[in-house]
Amino acid sequence: MTNTHHLMSALFPYAETTLDVTVRVAVTYFADQSDPDLGKWFWTYHIRIENGRSTPVQLLTRRWTIADGRGALFSREGRGVVGEEPVIQPGCAYDYVSGCPLSTPTGWMEGVYSMLDGGGGIFDARIPRFPLIGPAVSN
Repeated sequence: MTNTHHLMSALFPYAETTLDVTVRVAVTYFADQSDPDLGKWFWTYHIRIENGRSTPVQLLTRRWTIADGRGALFSREGRGVVGEEPVIQPGCAYDYVSGCPLSTPTGWMEGVYSMLDGGGGIFDARIPRFPLIGPAVSN
């Protein structure tokens, strides 16, 4: 493995590649926005989308599945990410940070981005499942 690959794996421990588009995820428990005594936990996640194709791709929509520690599933979908529908040139990447609140100290997220390829086709780039793990609740 190259040094770049080791660095990316260290910074973004969750990754999945679909049709030469790699989605990497790093997740962090955000204590400043959490209040376990009130049943509120919050995580930030940093997404990096890398275009390994020979043509540009554009992120059109996102679809998330979020599970809490009780096994309840939630769906979130919409256009773009953080108010943008980025075009990612070949060999380039797009990064953004967002967040997820839960009413349990654990859970997970996964999903897909619908991408428009350079030939006008649409494909789904998978977002790998990643855990949401907060501190245990004190009694």
